[in-house]
Amino acid sequence: MSTHHDTLWDTVIVGAGSAGMAAGIYAARFGLKTLIVGQVVGGLLNDSHNVENYPGFPSIPGTDLMLQFKAHCDNLKIPFEESWVHTIERAHGDDPKKTVFTLHAEDAIGKKTTIRARTVIFTMGTKHKKLGAKNEEQLSGRGVSYCATCDAAFFKNVPVAIVGGGDSAAQAGQLLSQFASHVHIIVRKDRMRAEPINIQRLEQNPKVTLVYDTQVLEAIGETALTGARLSKPLNGSDILPVEGLFVEIGHIIQSELAAQIGVALNDHKEIIIDGESKTNIGGVYAAGDVGNRRYKQALTGASEGAIAAFSAYERIQKIDNDENVEIGY
Repeated sequence: MSTHHDTLWDTVIVGAGSAGMAAGIYAARFGLKTLIVGQVVGGLLNDSHNVENYPGFPSIPGTDLMLQFKAHCDNLKIPFEESWVHTIERAHGDDPKKTVFTLHAEDAIGKKTTIRARTVIFTMGTKHKKLGAKNEEQLSGRGVSYCATCDAAFFKNVPVAIVGGGDSAAQAGQLLSQFASHVHIIVRKDRMRAEPINIQRLEQNPKVTLVYDTQVLEAIGETALTGARLSKPLNGSDILPVEGLFVEIGHIIQSELAAQIGVALNDHKEIIIDGESKTNIGGVYAAGDVGNRRYKQALTGASEGAIAAFSAYERIQKIDNDENVEIGY
């Protein structure tokens, strides 16, 4: 859809993952004029092969879960703008009650949109962290991948490696073992940090080898990946012959937009929020992986999104009833 400069939304939600869509559902039910803006509906949860810890769904592909969220939003007729918000401004004159946020967005074909809102909920989440190995960028999409769910089927009956020691690496290992001839999981430390059940599954899988205290220094290949250079020898060689290299080493917090209007961040670049999902800027809220919550899950993000929507609703109610409003947390 397309928005217009003269439309003033009660709340604009930046990010269309579990936190963003949950915020949209609650905001719409509170009667707020709501817009969700995001490049990819579903966010990084689309990369999850199977989600097994979301209540009501013992096991469901991440994409399917997000389609359920989207269907719920569609049922409430919540509009979506599939764009990237690159700039935000805040103007209030002498009266904080009249604060208006102006967001500038652009879609995949370069169409620019200006969006105005009384409140903003940031749910931008994270993006994949790069390994920083030699030739990684050159071989991205040519054997180097950041999404096992997306690309696993392309690596049938060939050896692959995964770099990482957390749950995302463990889940990628389980998935890739269904396709690849063998999976090496390269762990920088002396142990994995994944859930015990996920580590146990890997250790019992004959197609998976765990390699500790090792790093990948280089992606090898001209036009396609043929191997990975390791920081120390494995089976007598520092070159591991693989045709796929999956990087699962974490994510980068996408909080740059919030920082443009002075939203406080912690040392990890996470947006600092209180128990009501409020930031230090009045009318600005955050939820999901972009916030400074220790446990980052679809469930907790959805919960924070609902709380953020209620906080935005309360603020607008106070403004409309000419009551005092908070500057921030």
